[in-house]
Amino acid sequence: MPAPRRRSRLAASVPAAVCLLVALAVVTLARQRATPEDRLDLIFEPWSARGAPGCAVSVMRGGDLLFAKGYGDANLEYDVPITPSSVFHVASVSKQFTAMAVALLVADGRVSWDDDIRRYVPELPDFGDTITLRHLAHHTSGIRDQWSLLQMAGWRWEGDVITQGDVLDLLSRQTGVHFRPGNDYLYSNSGYTLLAVVVERVSGRTLREFTAARLFEPLGMTQTTFRDDHTLLVRNRAYAYESDRAGGYRLSIPDFAVVGASSLFTTVQDLARWNGNFRTGEVGGTGVLRQLQERGALAGGARISYGFGLVHGMHRGRPTIGHGGTDAGYRGEFLRFPDEDLGVAVLCNVRTADPGRLARDAADVFLTSGPGTAAGRRTRNQPGTAAGRRTRNRPGTAAGRSADGDSPRTAPDRETLAALAGYYRRPEHDILLQLVARGDDLLLVEGGAGRPLRPIGDGRFRLAGTSTEAVFEPGGARSGPTLRLGGPLRGVYTHAAPVVRLPAERLAEYAGSYHSDDLDVQYVFREENRRLVLSHRKLGRIRLVSTFEDGFYGGGWYFTFVREGTRVAGFTMSTSRAWKVAFRRVR
Repeated sequence: MPAPRRRSRLAASVPAAVCLLVALAVVTLARQRATPEDRLDLIFEPWSARGAPGCAVSVMRGGDLLFAKGYGDANLEYDVPITPSSVFHVASVSKQFTAMAVALLVADGRVSWDDDIRRYVPELPDFGDTITLRHLAHHTSGIRDQWSLLQMAGWRWEGDVITQGDVLDLLSRQTGVHFRPGNDYLYSNSGYTLLAVVVERVSGRTLREFTAARLFEPLGMTQTTFRDDHTLLVRNRAYAYESDRAGGYRLSIPDFAVVGASSLFTTVQDLARWNGNFRTGEVGGTGVLRQLQERGALAGGARISYGFGLVHGMHRGRPTIGHGGTDAGYRGEFLRFPDEDLGVAVLCNVRTADPGRLARDAADVFLTSGPGTAAGRRTRNQPGTAAGRRTRNRPGTAAGRSADGDSPRTAPDRETLAALAGYYRRPEHDILLQLVARGDDLLLVEGGAGRPLRPIGDGRFRLAGTSTEAVFEPGGARSGPTLRLGGPLRGVYTHAAPVVRLPAERLAEYAGSYHSDDLDVQYVFREENRRLVLSHRKLGRIRLVSTFEDGFYGGGWYFTFVREGTRVAGFTMSTSRAWKVAFRRVR
């Protein structure tokens, strides 16, 4: 009969519901009692598969290791697992060690941070104002970035061997700088390559030899070295990878012999010894280590977030000092919490890893309790949201938090986002940004990649995963809004109306050959099928799109053609770290 059956099902469901509640309680209790190792395993679970690249991590207090472990494989061809002793290329994490090498020479009385760089590198042009070693160490020199210049000149990553001499030759050709030294901040790898040259010429030893004798050997960093020769053998090296089109992996290893800005090879274990030196001052002394952790300053006295190869920031209300690194498929992060004497190193060998976020998630496991810390909230690294997954940048997820822990706020309505979308141009360097309204998100597109802007107030946004703020100011009926941007792209950007696709006869005005003295390179432009195409023997063919009047974009570069009267006489080429490199028309 129907009624008894319903009662029977209800009666049967009661104990089932009780069992489910008990099971959930057990799972919740288990999560609360999870050990730090369990929680770290969960954070790095996306990178733990054998047969795929991954990461090594260490957490340390002072020089003592609290945790060290490897996830994934260091070499996919030989099935070698990643361990805490696996050696990684750490890219820009290298800069703090170059700064330390110069600081040791300063302590020896052999150089001064306020010396003119041309005293040691006279082949660098005289740009009219003195560029000091301090300017180079703080990225306030105004010198264009070497990697941007090399790419413009046609050098191919993972295809051409780039030496220290190649970089010096290119820098010696430059006819200008971005700004007067000390007046602004713009990240430039060139400065740290020049500091490495200073160490070599003053000490009479290469940076590799100098740091081995004065820094790494005294600290017991036995697996750390600057690799200044691309043929140098490195024992226990982790090879780097990127995904291929077939769903597997291909090698992605930098082939350059340039040190100072990059090319340090080390392990997460050795970085614990380096972390301990900040407390003990065993190498350099406490005075040198204290200076190494100072923020840089501009000419007017304003402090910046960078100094001596270290980035100063905040995470959940706590001061941080550290640096990340990216070269080819290598990704790395060394992060310190000075107030807690806590350090985290995350080194990965795959392009898609995000060691900056992984390091902060790992630190949360060990930070003391307090508002918003790991001990005072439920862990967000539960299955399905572990840091490092490719889907982690969805709106509202943990990855949407800013670097200092801000939570995303309710997004403006879609009509408001659509009004903010469009092209924005900073005329002094011709960088063009594009804002795209996509659903409930506003994306900032620069160099082809899009990142979400999270609302944090009326007309104010923060670039996801960073401390960069974007502030919109209303414009006139014709001009559109003005964008004030902080961070590496900081400046005032004006709304720019895009140019419609140009007819063939207009594109023909730009056709011809152009030469740059700064790069010692020649480009050829042609009109092909109503598109402007750049040709170069190494770069190949790059199709350009119109962006504004006499402006084009392609290959990650921005081109602004200049005229003498009505005739196109040349153009300038820009990236976010190399502005307005000049080309003149030769035919």
